[in-house]
Amino acid sequence: MTDRRNEILILGGGLTGLSAGYVLTMAGHRVKVFESDAVVGGLSKTIIHDGFRFDLGGHRFFSKNKETDNFVKDLMGSELVSVPRKSKIFMRDKYFDYPLKPLNAMFGLGIPATLKIISDYGIERIKSLINEPHHISLEDWVVNNFGRKMFDIYFKEYSEKVWGIECTEISAEWVEQRIRGLSLSNAVKNAFFRLNGRDIPSLVDRFLYPRLGIGRISDRLREEIERDNSVFTDTKVKRINHSGHMIDSIEAGGDLSVVHGKEFISSIPITNLVKILHPSPPEDILAAASKLKFRDIVIVAIMVDRKRVTDQTWIYIPEKKIPFGRIHEPTNWSEDMAPRGKTLVIAEFFSFKDDRIWNESDDCLVDITVRNMESLGFVKRHEVMDSKVVRVPNAYPLFEVGYKEVCNGIYDYLSRFKNLHIAGRSGMFRYYNMDHAIESGIETAERIISKGCTMPDARYTIKNIVNHVS
Repeated sequence: MTDRRNEILILGGGLTGLSAGYVLTMAGHRVKVFESDAVVGGLSKTIIHDGFRFDLGGHRFFSKNKETDNFVKDLMGSELVSVPRKSKIFMRDKYFDYPLKPLNAMFGLGIPATLKIISDYGIERIKSLINEPHHISLEDWVVNNFGRKMFDIYFKEYSEKVWGIECTEISAEWVEQRIRGLSLSNAVKNAFFRLNGRDIPSLVDRFLYPRLGIGRISDRLREEIERDNSVFTDTKVKRINHSGHMIDSIEAGGDLSVVHGKEFISSIPITNLVKILHPSPPEDILAAASKLKFRDIVIVAIMVDRKRVTDQTWIYIPEKKIPFGRIHEPTNWSEDMAPRGKTLVIAEFFSFKDDRIWNESDDCLVDITVRNMESLGFVKRHEVMDSKVVRVPNAYPLFEVGYKEVCNGIYDYLSRFKNLHIAGRSGMFRYYNMDHAIESGIETAERIISKGCTMPDARYTIKNIVNHVS
C-alpha cells in the first residue's frame, strides 16, 4: 500500500462505500477502499455455492429517485431483470396476501375479525382528530395508524420476532420511516384500485434485480473503481489515528500498515468506528456507542432437487412457533440463481450473537430448517441435495426507544473531525434500503468534491457518470 497523503480512504466496501469510491474515481481522485470481508457488498452480496446463488435475505432494487434509478440501470445494463413482487404472510395455518387485499383478509381472518380491524381503525382516526398523537414506540405508531386489532394480528409477533425486543421498546421514528405513507386506507385503495402502490415503496409491485444476484451491483462498482484505484478485501481497519480534529491515517490489515489520507469516509458500523479512534473518544461517547445495538441474522440455504418450490418472492412467517422469520426462493427472482431443473429456498433466522440460534451448529440449523419447511409443505427431506449456512453480524441497526438522542451525541462528536465523513446504514445507524445506501455514498462523495479538492474534471456528476457507464 503506497503512502499517498492526498488519497481518499474509504472504510467499508458495501454499497455505500463502493458508490462513494466510484463517484470519486470518476472525478479523478486517488481512492483506496478497505473491506474486512473476503468479498465486497456487505449485506448486499451474493453467495455462490456449487452452482447455486443466493443473497443474504433477498434484496430488491427500487427507487423513486430517477437519477439513482438510472445510475443503477446504466451500471448494470442487460444484467437487470424486472421481477413481479408476489409476497404472502403465513399465519394461523393460512396464507394472506401482502400487501393487504381486503377480500383475502376478510375471508382469511373471518368477518368478525375484519369488522373489528375496521372499527378499531375508525376509532383511532377519531382519536387523532381530537388529540394529536404522540408516538414513542412502534406499538404507538402502528395502533394509531392501523388500529389495535391490526397491530395484534399483523405487526406485534412478527416485529418482536425480527427485532428480539418488545414492540414498546422499538422506536416509533424507525417504523414511521420504514412504512412512511402507508396506512390501512392506502393499502385498501391500492388493493382495489392499484393507484397508490407505485408511490409507496412498501407496496411496490415490481422491482429490478440482477440476474446473477444482488451482489453483482457491488461487483460492478468494484470493477469500475479498480480501473484506476484499489479495493482491498480481507483488510480490517484496526485503528484510526487523529490529531487536532483531523484524521491523519489508518492502520489496516494483518501487518497493520499505516495508510495516510486527505479525506476519510466511514461506512463501517458507527459503534466500531468510535472504538478504533486513537486517541480514544471521551467516556460519554464510548458509553453512548455501547448503547447502540445491531440485530444479526443467520441465513440457511437448502438446495432442492426440483424446478420450483413456491411462486413467491417472499413469504413472511410471523408466528414464533416457526423459528425463521422470512423465506424466499431466488429462482423466482432469476432462473440463473440455480442449475437448470434445480432450486433453492433461503430461510432467515433473526438473531443475536449470544443466543442459541447463532451458536447452533450448521447441521442442526439445516435440520431445523428442513423439518419446518417439510411441515409447511414446501419440501420433502429426500429432495434436499445440499445446504449452506451463513452468519451475518451487524446486519440491521436495532432502533430502540431513545436511539436517536444517543446517535445525535455521537454525530456531534464525530462532526468535529473536519475530514471524516460517516455514511450508509451501519455508518449512520439508520434504516437504509439499497437505493438510500447508494445515494448516501454518492452524496458523501459529492460533498468531498464540493470542498474544492477535486481535480479539474466534471465527470463526477450523476448525469455524466451515467453517460460514462453507458
